[in-house]
Amino acid sequence: MKLPNPAELCIATLGPPRFPPPFAAQRRGTVDEARRVLVGALLPDHIEWAARGEAPPSFEPAGPRERVFFDGAVTTCGLLTAGGLCPGLNDVIRAAVMTLWHGYGGRRILGFRYGYAGVSSNSPVAPIELTPASVEHIHEQGGTLLGSSRGPQEVADMVRTLLRQRVDILIVVGGDGTLSGAQALVEEIHRQNLPIAVIGVPKTIDNDLFWVSKSFGFSTAVEEADRILRSAHAEARGAWNGVCLVKLMGRHSGYIAAHATLASGEVNFCLVPEVPFTLEGFLSELEARLRERHHALVVVAEGAGQELLAEAGPKETDASGNVKLKDIGTFLRDRMAAHFKARGLESTVRYIDPSYTIRSRSANSIDAEFCLSLGQQAVHAGMAGRTGMMVGQWNHHFTHVPLSLVAGKRRRLDPLGMVWQQVLATTGQPADLR
Repeated sequence: MKLPNPAELCIATLGPPRFPPPFAAQRRGTVDEARRVLVGALLPDHIEWAARGEAPPSFEPAGPRERVFFDGAVTTCGLLTAGGLCPGLNDVIRAAVMTLWHGYGGRRILGFRYGYAGVSSNSPVAPIELTPASVEHIHEQGGTLLGSSRGPQEVADMVRTLLRQRVDILIVVGGDGTLSGAQALVEEIHRQNLPIAVIGVPKTIDNDLFWVSKSFGFSTAVEEADRILRSAHAEARGAWNGVCLVKLMGRHSGYIAAHATLASGEVNFCLVPEVPFTLEGFLSELEARLRERHHALVVVAEGAGQELLAEAGPKETDASGNVKLKDIGTFLRDRMAAHFKARGLESTVRYIDPSYTIRSRSANSIDAEFCLSLGQQAVHAGMAGRTGMMVGQWNHHFTHVPLSLVAGKRRRLDPLGMVWQQVLATTGQPADLR
């Protein structure tokens, strides 16, 4: 990734801080804003800046400030979750509510229902009041208390809703499409010169957001996928020439498939969107595997091999404008069975698609802790008057990242990078399956 320049890393604010927060008297844990987080972790990343005598690109650190922009006692904060389900959504909601209530004395916290649709004037469902009592146990459950949806809403209409509900801070939890919507809200709010902060929390199970080491839900997804792969491996070994094909999430990026493959250590073929393959090349290698070892475990990311399905009907889009993917899982299942039959090779082909089961489970301990921190940092940023930004983690520090750097962009697996080279070494599959 090309490093952004320092100007691109500036975080917008609604104005100078005006109030001491309730915990300021303790003077513990507040952020020293001079201690910025370097973007580049390697020496070459800094050479050009050092040669000019300039500071290298760095992120503003996240955390509580000694003075804040909003008075918590009279501040209204809204929360919404949008896009697909992901482990940890309830953990973020709960952490934000607890931090607002206990850390800043906030008593009016609104949960907008079903994503941006809940901020529309046409929403059939009113926002709900969130309190510590109403979120007490939600982190033990999968899904999201607030519900979710896809698709854009009319921006000026949503701003009118925020004004009508007297919202001072809006915390938006979602992926690249959701954060693009947040950026559009920020631009309209700025155009109207309104003192409303918009803070993003990075949520995408595919782990494909820029400038955040990982997005929440990813660790849980890999853990659950690993558990499923171990069972699938047993299924494959239990039949003569048994093949088990498992389809995992990953529309444009194969991170879950790749890391689950590494965690399992039993996968023989891993197919991802970033590495093209042909049906003939894959089936030839799979057949060779069966003739030698008599079982195989195959992982395919949902966005892999879409070029093989180009003739399977016209392209359709969902409410967010994303192209609806053709089902590579059932396609490969059927082609494998037909190939082995034509070759006179007795086989048993099993197909497993656990996608929605994984998306809807509760967060594991790693994600639960991460979500707690993200929810807390989002509140600290909003109360400090930051806006147009996402909280993230970079180089082991929580950071503030401008939405303009992440909205509408996707990070992808590098076929020449270390992770994919580890996948090739673990599976033993050829680097080129074309």
